[in-house]
Parts: sequence; structure tokens; C-alpha cells
Amino acid sequence: MNDSTASLDRLPARPLIRTNGPLYRQLADILRTPIADGSFPVGASLPKEAEIADRFGISLITVRQALRELAADGLIRKRSAKPAVVAAQAPPMRLGWNLRSFGDLAAYAENAELVIKSYRREQSTDAARIFGLEETQRSYCLHAILVVRGRADTQVTTFFPPEIGKRFTKDDFDDALIFRAVQKHLGLRLAAASITVRAEVADAAVARDLDYSEGSPVLTVEMLYRSSDQQPIEYTIARHRADVYTLTFDAPNDIP
Repeated sequence: MNDSTASLDRLPARPLIRTNGPLYRQLADILRTPIADGSFPVGASLPKEAEIADRFGISLITVRQALRELAADGLIRKRSAKPAVVAAQAPPMRLGWNLRSFGDLAAYAENAELVIKSYRREQSTDAARIFGLEETQRSYCLHAILVVRGRADTQVTTFFPPEIGKRFTKDDFDDALIFRAVQKHLGLRLAAASITVRAEVADAAVARDLDYSEGSPVLTVEMLYRSSDQQPIEYTIARHRADVYTLTFDAPNDIP
């Protein structure tokens, strides 16, 4: 193992600017460059946190937040009372969501393919409640698998209210993003999405669809899309393999 210390001279000597985004994220991006090109070799210790803080005129808290992001990416390994160590030049394959807009929702599916399993009317208590239906009234339901780089990563179940669902055929779902197919084929503009994230474990159906071990962790994301007049149009439950998906979001301080 390399027991050297990465040179601070490999980092630019300049202050970070708040108008360019979160300071910790700017610093994390700066540190990624010498890690990726080998200037900070695997096994080498990073400069001390205080030295990095002085270099960029930022607080130790900001430095530690940036290092946590690099550690989450698998690029460094943090150590108690010692500088972090470079663990890898490139992060392992993980798909992360940074959710701030519909564009962010679309970004992760850029290289994905939606494989349709079925499209039919089904009964769902949750869908009936969301769409304002009688409990026994059936919604239209799409079952699909999202395949990314040849691997089945996400089990997708999407419900539509009867008046929307009857306007679709199975062949209309020709986009990896279902909400984009809705807008294209029905001429509806979806104005907002309510998103709920929870942890689950893979049941037999999820394990089978995703070639995943039953009982393994699953990142489940529920998305309710509404039209400009606030009518619920699409209710999607996406169950992601937790070994390849993460969820990231910015939380600005709005407390004076």
C-alpha cells in the first residue's frame, strides 16, 4: 500500500465562490481531479483537513462535508484522527438522483430502456384512493423493468386513472420515462411530481425481475404526477436495487 501523502501543491490556491454552488461540492469536484488522474495515487493520504481549509479559505466543516461526499462515492476512506486515504481512482458504478426538477428525474434514465411486461386494468387500493375512485374500481396498470447498461435495475409499476389509461396502448410506452410518454402521446403537460422515498426489502417478484437476492435492500420511490390543474395523472412505484442507486438532494439553509 502507498503510504505517501498527496501534495497540496496539486490543488489550486484560490478561494471558492458561493455563487458557483455549494462550497463543499466545489471542493469535492476539485479533489476528484487529482484522484482521477493519479496525481493523488491510490493508497496515498490526502493533505490534512486544516491544510485544505487554509488553501481554499473555507471552514473545516465544509472540508469534512466534501470528504464525506468523496467517501460516499468510494474514492476515499476516512480514518479516525488521521487524514483520509485515496481508495480508488474512479467510483464504483452507482446511479444517483439529484432531485430538483423534471430534468433531474430524466437524467438517470438517459441510457436506460423500459422493457414492458404487461398493461392491463388492475385493482389497487392505493391507486383508487389517489385517483378518487371506488375501492373496487380498477385502474390501468403498467408493469415494466428499467434496464440500464444491460442490467435490470428497477421494477416499475405505474397506475393511470381510467379516463387516462384507456387512451394508451402498450406500444405507446416507447420512452424510458413514462411521464414523457404521457406528455408526448396525450398532449398533457405534467406540472409537478410529489415524491416519496422509503426503504424496503426485495420480495420474490422484485428479486425475480431484478436478478436480485430476496430480502436484499430496495430503494422504493413513489411518484405522483399532476397536471397543471392539479389532477393526478400518473402514480408510479419504482423499486430500485439499493446496491446501485442512491438519492441525493441539496438542502439550503432557510433558517435565519
